Amino acid sequence: MNFLVRSLRFLPGAGFIGLAIAMAGCGGGGGSNPPPVTLAVTLGSANVVVPQDGTAATVQVTISGPSGTATVTVGGLPAGVTEQFAATAGGPSGTLTFTGSATALAGTYTPTVTVNSAGQTASTNFTLVSAVVAKVGASTDTTLGVKGVLKQFMSTSFQVAEWDGDFFGTGATARETTMNALGPQHIRLQSVSQGVAMSTNTGTASDWDFTILDQTVQPVLASADHSPEFQIATAPAWMCDSNGYLDVTNHVKDFAAYAANLVRYYNKGGFDWGGKHFQSPIGQPITWWGIFNEPNGNGITAAEYVTIYNTAVPAMLAVDPTIKLSAVEFSDYGLGTGDGGDPMQYLPTFLSPADAGGVNTQVNIVSTHFYSSCNQTDTDVDLFNTIPQFAANVTYFYKELQTRSDLASVPVWVTENNVNADYQGANGMSTCNPGQVFVDDHRGTSAFFAAWRPYVFSQLGKAGNQALYHWAYSGDLQYGEVDGSNNTYLSYWVDKTLETLYPSTAASPGPKILVLNATDTSSVETLATEASNGTVTVMVADRAVDAPTDNNGKGDPRTVIVDTSNLGNFNAASLLTIDAATSASNGPTGVGVTPAERMTITLQGYGVAFLTLTP
Repeated sequence: MNFLVRSLRFLPGAGFIGLAIAMAGCGGGGGSNPPPVTLAVTLGSANVVVPQDGTAATVQVTISGPSGTATVTVGGLPAGVTEQFAATAGGPSGTLTFTGSATALAGTYTPTVTVNSAGQTASTNFTLVSAVVAKVGASTDTTLGVKGVLKQFMSTSFQVAEWDGDFFGTGATARETTMNALGPQHIRLQSVSQGVAMSTNTGTASDWDFTILDQTVQPVLASADHSPEFQIATAPAWMCDSNGYLDVTNHVKDFAAYAANLVRYYNKGGFDWGGKHFQSPIGQPITWWGIFNEPNGNGITAAEYVTIYNTAVPAMLAVDPTIKLSAVEFSDYGLGTGDGGDPMQYLPTFLSPADAGGVNTQVNIVSTHFYSSCNQTDTDVDLFNTIPQFAANVTYFYKELQTRSDLASVPVWVTENNVNADYQGANGMSTCNPGQVFVDDHRGTSAFFAAWRPYVFSQLGKAGNQALYHWAYSGDLQYGEVDGSNNTYLSYWVDKTLETLYPSTAASPGPKILVLNATDTSSVETLATEASNGTVTVMVADRAVDAPTDNNGKGDPRTVIVDTSNLGNFNAASLLTIDAATSASNGPTGVGVTPAERMTITLQGYGVAFLTLTP
């Protein structure tokens, strides 16, 4: 309006007066200037995803208000992200371009765009996501897995004892169906307490009782791959000393005879004792056998374990030469620490030359156990930080196996794995921390597990581990995949998905591990594989912690851009996500997505996503 008045001020007086009156309005009062035009700024999108690989991200900036030059600034950007504003012809609106880098921490930020013009200031906030970029290569990474192959299969475990009850006793068919759907291979059976079939040594039939043992063993023999691993976890009580440990000096041959009778019971038509015949009700034999559970935590020195193994295994093979053996079954929690959980203090003795006190009989598998904690107060950060150590231990096992030419090709299995190894002791106190009240660690079944277990699976598989066993199948919120009533936990669906998407059997040893370069490995775990039919699966696990003190926290959101430009075209794609929003009863549901060279995956906190690309 001011411009119009200035333009007309040289007209004849009558005309100017008339215009002034018209502008004064109907009220006839004195003239006044209109209010100034207010400066405003809006963005074309409230969310801007900035890849860490330097690919530019743009957003339109619309500026309205007084004419003149506008200055645009952005505050609150994370370090490693730069911005540049370019006005369109005629201005003042334009385009903001953001460029990220690998130094920009992945995560979500809330910067502010501020505009200054004609003495006025306007601002607006927006969400900026610093996105991880995972670029998948077309070649196999032969430095990972077993010469580039992910040979790791998933399985689960049962501890057979009086406190477990008869899990399969009610609705056995439905329970077996649920377990079979998990797809476990060589389900592990660990007999302890009254699950140990031999109680005394009087020479009478009452010395043996398979009732509790077979309540679980028989359904498992009839399920899954019909080929469980039976771990002879401990010795019968009468062979043990006052501390409950096997008296190796006086009873190692008795233990070997006991183990041989177990093989007879399941594989060779049974045995006679005290005038009674003992024989497995089902004709399915047990091929896989483990010798002792965590000997380093059960009073057995490394040299004593070699004696036990070298004595028991030949006795078992004499009964059935077709069986296969899992050795060591180590309680592994301290590589290089020099303490009782350090395999460096145990494995070299076992793997010494056969003529120098080492193992001198058949070894098919060397096994170990990994838990991230034995203390419920450990933070999420503490637990995630243990996982690279798991992989380092597996690498160490393989290094030691290479010292024996006859054992150099023996694979490593992780036959127990879970978040927390603690359990309730006397008077409700923690077993690992006697001065601390025991509290169930629900991270074994929460969304935390949906990030933790895939991270474990990926790291161990890349290190060449060939089996990963959940501890244990039926249990509480700390340990289980299902509860005592066969209701599934979130952990069940995590493990089922890993087994389904990454099958590894003797007939099909597993997919190839593809080269993958990720701009962030500190909070996101990625794994890319290619099956024999050309299907590519990319796993993205969000293990970003929201706060350093979190214990079973929610995690921090992460966005990952999967770059498949090196792989060519795909005809179809699907995305399956497991996180806090996933139903523990029904499991996850995959959704179809459009294949593209760059595909975005966003997890809102702890969880895992699987992108499957079909040629």
